[in-house]
Amino acid sequence: MFSKILIANRGEIACRVIKTCKKMGIQTVAVYSDADRDAQHVLLADEAVHIGPAASAQSYLVIEKIVAACKATGAQAVHPGYGFLSEKRAFQEALSEAGIAFIGPDAHAIFAMGDKIESKKLARAAGVNTVPGHLGVIKDAHEAMMIARDIGYPVMIKASAGGGGKGMRLAWNDEEAKEGFVSATSEAKSSFADDRVFVEKFIEQPRHIEIQVLADGQGTVLYLHERECSIQRRHQKVIEEAPSPFLTPETRKAMGEQACALARAVDYKSAGTVEFIVGGATGEFFFLEMNTRLQVEHPVTEMITGLDLVEWMIRVAAGEKLPFRQEDIKLDGWAMESRVYAEDPFRNFLPSTGRLVRYTPPAESAHVRVDTGVAEGGEISMFYDPMIAKLVTWGKTRDEAIAHMRRALDEYYIRGLSHNIPFLASLMAKQRFVDGRLTTNFIAEEYPDGFHGADPSDEVKDTLVMVAAAVKRRINERNNKISGQFPGHELKAPEAWTVALNGEYHDVETYAVPGGYRVVRQGRESTILTEWSIVEPLLTATIDGRPVAVQIDRLGIHYRLFHAGTRSDILVLTRHAARMHKLMPFKAPPDMSKFLLSPMPGLLVRLDVEEGQEVKAGQPLAVVEAMKMENILKAERDTTVAKIHAKAGDSLAVDQQIVEFA
Repeated sequence: MFSKILIANRGEIACRVIKTCKKMGIQTVAVYSDADRDAQHVLLADEAVHIGPAASAQSYLVIEKIVAACKATGAQAVHPGYGFLSEKRAFQEALSEAGIAFIGPDAHAIFAMGDKIESKKLARAAGVNTVPGHLGVIKDAHEAMMIARDIGYPVMIKASAGGGGKGMRLAWNDEEAKEGFVSATSEAKSSFADDRVFVEKFIEQPRHIEIQVLADGQGTVLYLHERECSIQRRHQKVIEEAPSPFLTPETRKAMGEQACALARAVDYKSAGTVEFIVGGATGEFFFLEMNTRLQVEHPVTEMITGLDLVEWMIRVAAGEKLPFRQEDIKLDGWAMESRVYAEDPFRNFLPSTGRLVRYTPPAESAHVRVDTGVAEGGEISMFYDPMIAKLVTWGKTRDEAIAHMRRALDEYYIRGLSHNIPFLASLMAKQRFVDGRLTTNFIAEEYPDGFHGADPSDEVKDTLVMVAAAVKRRINERNNKISGQFPGHELKAPEAWTVALNGEYHDVETYAVPGGYRVVRQGRESTILTEWSIVEPLLTATIDGRPVAVQIDRLGIHYRLFHAGTRSDILVLTRHAARMHKLMPFKAPPDMSKFLLSPMPGLLVRLDVEEGQEVKAGQPLAVVEAMKMENILKAERDTTVAKIHAKAGDSLAVDQQIVEFA
């Protein structure tokens, strides 16, 4: 067994690998860029080596620097995590030349499966179902359009070296095919230094289901059941679960055996994932790609099988044989993963950067796991993926796993930057999600006009009204103790308030009871019991025996409450003040419709217009790059450019003016 391993990655996956290494008694070496000098993975590792500037192309993607760090520290092996160099054949070969073990497959398998075009050819030869498409290299946008016509719209244009939703475009017509080819090749070159793309048929009403495989290179190839990854936004997975609520045991077995056949075809060794697309109406499944590395969503497989995938990757790389057989792989309960990102779901999921002023994840338990690479005070920069953490829950049933996820999301407290937890909680509340009726179109269909916050149900409204009344009562009690009006005693008399919530007014009375309060509203009464302290931002309580968690911020005279995917600004008023509040006029925000504003912090890559130019609705105006993704900003209507406020190469802030229209 290795005595020292270098992790050629950063963030939560580096922390995850370090955790297993510590369990196995293996020393660890972290590498870091200028931006990650104080990052969590650096603090957790036994040693750390600086490898260059913040840009990954000058640090985490430089093979020579990783090899040099191994030699300098005496690391015998490298775990690549996912992304960066994890699927680069040249990296495995460079390590092999230096006598350093690569914790992953051999160079042949990396090349054969890492290239989406070659992998589909191999899959066909191995008898694996593949999607109809054109696997040759495409030279220009016109050829891409002609190929798309031959296949039949809709088609998907994909980067051959792609992953994580980068270098992918869906096209429904000729114009989208040409534009998609240009965007996909540009993004692929920027992200992977490889601008080759291919075109394949887009399967409608699709489900994205993947099979986890594990092979020791000594004859044993196993499948560790499946993961359902259909809940996606812009081809980026949002929610994953294991097992799938869709597969039958027969389909699971068939997909697993095909995945193992493909792994054997390339003499695969280590953990890997074979991804399939499954037609929702027919149940037919087709090979998409094989990821020759650890997947982001591997924790859900670990939760239902009891296996530590990182540990077995290390053991296999050290030459150990797998000690179990296919029939030994259990399927215990249900696991679910939510990806917590630094992005603003209320602003079309634009990336958010900044410092984690407050960061308190939910407590881990047999039902809750948090894989994170940040801590309070840390910073989410513009240089890397915006993932904050992966929140994973387990239950005996799918409904139980969902219930644990809802509670854990309510308890996840993040301040200082925007995050997608309200959106994740809203997804968990969708009846269609609860029913397991999933496709990769789920988010687009359930949120056709974007996410504007979950609509609170009557139960959620009741909870928020009761919590606001209890908080107001607690503050009054505290103020009375501080002022000395009632030293050592709580207020005993009932208090009458009006709670203003989303334009609705709720009259309440609160009474002190042992351990909490009795709240009466509209003829109904409930008891809210809590040990909550006034200085804590998270209220955990029971309301009539039902456990709840509500996050509370003070915004001047308002409370901002977060619960079950809702974000509500609430006022607790006296009855007289409530009558006056109803008469207050609404103040409209300033009109910024004559400006093209940067929707996110990022780099202005390209400006496609000039002053005095007439533009048509839908015409591209500028391209802003953030978090390694290119975002095309288009005109919303026909107009004329009056003034240019920024130039290509500028670093933009949120809402910074780029173009002014006449």
